[in-house]
Amino acid sequence: MMPDWIWPAFAMLLIVEGIGPLLFPNRWQAYLRKLATEPAQNLRQLGLVLVLAGSCWLWWLT
Repeated sequence: MMPDWIWPAFAMLLIVEGIGPLLFPNRWQAYLRKLATEPAQNLRQLGLVLVLAGSCWLWWLT
């Protein structure tokens, strides 16, 4: 069974992720183009940092 907070958390994620393309579509496109040219290792490191930061934040909140 999934915890009660998972769906509101997912909804907040969608809201936060949608702010960039909603408010700054041209900048968002340019950012995605730049991101597509980055080496895979850099993207993997960025993903690791984001996962660790999110995990620490979630641990701190609970």
